[in-house]
Amino acid sequence: MKTALDQFNENLSRARALSGLAKSLMALTTTAVDLSDIYRASLVLGVSALDQFVHEFVRLGMLEVHRGNRSATDAHLFFRIPLGAARVGIAEPTRNEWLDTVVREAHSWQSFQHPDKIADAIRLVSGLKLWDEVAKEIGADARTVKTRLTAIIDRRNQIAHEADMDPTNPGNQWPIDSILTEDALDYIDRVVHAIYKVAV
Repeated sequence: MKTALDQFNENLSRARALSGLAKSLMALTTTAVDLSDIYRASLVLGVSALDQFVHEFVRLGMLEVHRGNRSATDAHLFFRIPLGAARVGIAEPTRNEWLDTVVREAHSWQSFQHPDKIADAIRLVSGLKLWDEVAKEIGADARTVKTRLTAIIDRRNQIAHEADMDPTNPGNQWPIDSILTEDALDYIDRVVHAIYKVAV
């Protein structure tokens, strides 16, 4: 499951590099050059890194349960498997490819960004109360952790689905800068590493 964390670190590094690029360009240009979309892209990539981490962590965890290396959770036992895949699993119980494919297909249309969706996904591989444990690891309470993460996800959604337009100020986008972007990326980083530590 470490590969999920390694990939997250690489993906988040790319998001941070975009933010760093915007900061560097700002030092070389005038304020007439609007670099805010680079920060928006950085934030979207950061949330994407979180989403992809949860997908991979859960997929790898499901395979570990199948191999007998992790305990099955109630959510894991209720995971739906098509009959065709179940027949392959019964015929060849030591093979994992069929389950890998089923998990990928089942989750391919889902996003694991919102705290509730992340907790639902993690339940497939761990029975812990995710946000209580993550909050302890971060040094906050669960409500604060979820609220702050939700605010980051909401901002990502404004960028991705609403062109980051401010409805109270028609024709203008919500402001964004390096402080907001880097704060969001740092928080995503803390949350993911905490999830990994408590759920692995």
